[in-house]
Amino acid sequence: MAKSTKTSKKSGTTSSDKSRGKGSTKAGKSSNRSGSSSNRSGSSRAGSNSSKAGGNSSKAPRNGSAKVLPTPKAAAKPLVPDSFTEALRVGDGFNLFDTDPRSTPAWDGDKAAAKKAMPALADEMSELQERLYAESRMDGKRSLLLVVQGMDTSGKGGIMRHVVGEMDPQGVSYTAFKAPTAEERKHPFLWRIRNALPQPGQIGVFDRSHYEDVLIVRVRELAPRATWSRRYAQINAFEKAVVESGTTVVKVMLHISPDEQKARLMERLERPDKHWKFNPGDVDERLLWPSYQEAYQAVLEKCSTPEAPWFVVPADRKWYARLAVQNLVLEHLRAMDPHWPAADYDVETEKARLAAT
Repeated sequence: MAKSTKTSKKSGTTSSDKSRGKGSTKAGKSSNRSGSSSNRSGSSRAGSNSSKAGGNSSKAPRNGSAKVLPTPKAAAKPLVPDSFTEALRVGDGFNLFDTDPRSTPAWDGDKAAAKKAMPALADEMSELQERLYAESRMDGKRSLLLVVQGMDTSGKGGIMRHVVGEMDPQGVSYTAFKAPTAEERKHPFLWRIRNALPQPGQIGVFDRSHYEDVLIVRVRELAPRATWSRRYAQINAFEKAVVESGTTVVKVMLHISPDEQKARLMERLERPDKHWKFNPGDVDERLLWPSYQEAYQAVLEKCSTPEAPWFVVPADRKWYARLAVQNLVLEHLRAMDPHWPAADYDVETEKARLAAT
């Protein structure tokens, strides 16, 4: 179980069930040998907006003719008309293939507005994270788990730097899942996942996850169909138990288009400072793009449950993906509403004792 941490700041979210035009849900449990690593894809859908229109008013001038005053301009649309949770949640009937990777659900602003908004959101997220951590010092049992999946170049690294990187490392448990080790292969596929779950008070972050065992394992035929097809139900049962134990699960798929992925891979080849990020195997995986999209669609249909829904984040615009994931984490922290724990000692007595020293 690989763990590490990142930096500090704030943001949180609530949940509501408006499924971005189309959505999907389902549920299950664990066992089976573990599959393999790396995986690709990402997609999401459009949000909703709100706007206000002005009305007409009139008054009669002295000559008796009615003069109609100009209609006031429509009120400016709010930058965040819906919650990101509401706009990005996968619900019944969701179709990944109908999702625009360049859309910006729940956001009417531009890149500059997003960059301006994120520091304040990070501050709020940081405070809520600290409350959650403090709560655990006084026997609190709750935690949050952020699961991030997506095709290569979909922006997982940027989420780690710009969203997770704004959190206090003291309260973050980060795990990047690679191909299973020899030891991990001796156990059911969820064994290593269970070992990496966040402790009370922590925000756990999975960079890839147990879903690799129904994504790359399926596409690359690393296990028999009879094996990986059982895993959807096993995953649902596992996640339900995790949620019931006190962990809020936020599962994010970063949805990127094949054209955008090609452009990002080409940039890695054209820039010497990015050569280290390029893997020749990424080109091989691109040839399997349709199969990966089908595998992701199956995951979204079968494993977006009431307890642990999926959120599909359009990722062609890096700035939007970072804003959206930050808001998803923030809205869920807000819904958890962690509180500063009450002192388990007499504060006034301790003040008097301290003053006397």
